[in-house]
Amino acid sequence: MIIHKSRHKVVVFFIIFVGVVFFLRLFFLQVFAEKYKQFAEKNVLSRKIIKPPRGLIYDRNGKILVSNAPVYDLMVIPAQLNLEDASELCDILQITKEEYEEKLSEIKKFSYRKPSIFINNIPLETYGILQERFYEFKGFFVQPESIRKYPYEIAAHVLGYIGEVNKEEIESSEGYYLQGHNIGKSGLEKVYENELRGVYGEKYVLMDVYNTEQGSYLDGELDRPAVTGTNLLSSLDLELQQYAESLLKGKKGSIVAIEPETGEILAIVSSPSYNPSVLYGRDRSMNYNSLAADPDNPLFNRAITAMYPPGSTFKVAMALIGLKEGVIAPSTAYSCPGGYYIGNLRIACHAHASPLNLKQSLTQSCNAYYCHVFRNVIDLNTFPSIYDGYNNWRNDVIEFGLGQKLGVDLFNEAKGILPKTDRYDKIYGRNRWKSTNILSLAIGQAEISLTPLQLANFSAAIANRGYYITPHLVKSYMDEGRQYGKKYEKHLIQMDTSKYRVVIDAMANVPRIGTAIRYGPYFKAYQICGKTGTAQNPHGEDHSVFISFAPKYNPKIAVAAVIENAGQGAHWAAPICFLVTEYYLSEAKPSEGTRWIEDIIIKGVYHPKVIKRVDEITIVQEENATESETITDENSE
Repeated sequence: MIIHKSRHKVVVFFIIFVGVVFFLRLFFLQVFAEKYKQFAEKNVLSRKIIKPPRGLIYDRNGKILVSNAPVYDLMVIPAQLNLEDASELCDILQITKEEYEEKLSEIKKFSYRKPSIFINNIPLETYGILQERFYEFKGFFVQPESIRKYPYEIAAHVLGYIGEVNKEEIESSEGYYLQGHNIGKSGLEKVYENELRGVYGEKYVLMDVYNTEQGSYLDGELDRPAVTGTNLLSSLDLELQQYAESLLKGKKGSIVAIEPETGEILAIVSSPSYNPSVLYGRDRSMNYNSLAADPDNPLFNRAITAMYPPGSTFKVAMALIGLKEGVIAPSTAYSCPGGYYIGNLRIACHAHASPLNLKQSLTQSCNAYYCHVFRNVIDLNTFPSIYDGYNNWRNDVIEFGLGQKLGVDLFNEAKGILPKTDRYDKIYGRNRWKSTNILSLAIGQAEISLTPLQLANFSAAIANRGYYITPHLVKSYMDEGRQYGKKYEKHLIQMDTSKYRVVIDAMANVPRIGTAIRYGPYFKAYQICGKTGTAQNPHGEDHSVFISFAPKYNPKIAVAAVIENAGQGAHWAAPICFLVTEYYLSEAKPSEGTRWIEDIIIKGVYHPKVIKRVDEITIVQEENATESETITDENSE
């Protein structure tokens, strides 16, 4: 009896449940019947992806380096196509039937029902024709897009470019990117892709049988607006970047300028370069292939990827390491009989007075002096083996940010070359090499190679008397009228700051009475501290190298220049650094007194003042004679 009543309750509950379901279903159909009817009449519901404008990129003073310009993309949904003859569409688009079929085939492989880009960046006149005839081309529609615009056509290696996503990028984006979407491919565009790209929106519209938009679906309840990308405030100084690029026109090499106090990169140039605007649009692939085939390799960013022996600029590091390890003092002097001799080994040096103390050795760039310093550091009696001495020296070098990636906000930064002991084990055998086997490292030659960025950062570390901030190109984000600063790491060099004084004094003498005297005296107002270098090149002429910072106290700019196959550092790299420094620090750009030097660098003009150089150097010597400094009679190392 109890069982019977229980079954009766279940049946009643089931009947009531079914009735409620039918009631709700009838209610839903009655209330929303009009919307279903509208959808049926309009036939097709289309989901359109709304691309957000990418964030803009500004220079440090708020001048736009990268902006956006409106264009249109022709989209297609293969499932909606009913075009039997594509001849007229091909004529409008100025493509062949073969190209049409090939494009369509590729799109169908990706998706049959999702919209994809058929042709991007169609001209405005083509867009106008299509708008009037879309009823003939069901399945096609136009979507607004924007392309990158470069008002000044500079800093191509830094700003980078964007391009269509590939299969791997689509798959790794977890559904964010679709075929035809753009993504940063290099430079800041790639590093800050997540910030610059914004957020895609979507809009649902009803399309009639003539492929004409009939209005929003459900009054836009499902629509989602696009969110504009975040703007970037870069550290670049537009005018300084333009000027630095002009100095390298027609040359191979690099210039890097850094604000020492902040680590902000003021200018970074790699030459030869290219116009960044050629790597966007319908001709991007053709232009890219042309640049890639260029034997001068304009796509290669020499500033962060090329590696060169630092030459005599490395003597600054050797001087500081010698002071840190206590193997020399400012008064320590060594003789130089035309070079360093030990057994059959000879490392030659140019003619200069002898002996020299530490300050004089840097001013005159004495090779013999730093061979002594290197051997003293490596062969310290406190080290049980050559391995311990070498590794201690190597760690001291790394502490200056040399021979390691600095973490700049660009891809493909090179680490440089600072050999480990196993390299010499392979060359000479385990426990079969000593300091004299690797003595060329003392003067920045042999196996050591550094990037121009590392050299500029090293100069900034000296300017700061013992620290550097990770060099970077983006100061802050700008979003909806607000600015968000970025923080970068401060790297301390474990050494008494007082030890920098004699080294900086020597670097101040290099342009005045040292190896950079050829042009240095014309820039004395800026108190430039520098060091010349000649990087040996087994494949041709040596490379010209120079590092500097200015002014001597409270420095505002540190610069490094490497000019390939240009010979000694005093000839090309030094005057280039001088001009960059003057341009940044002076209102006169350049001053009347240095315009002739600019002519030599930019135009290759042999100015009459060069003929008077010997007389002018004599005057400089007389002015500084009371300082009892050794003065070179030639500007070579």
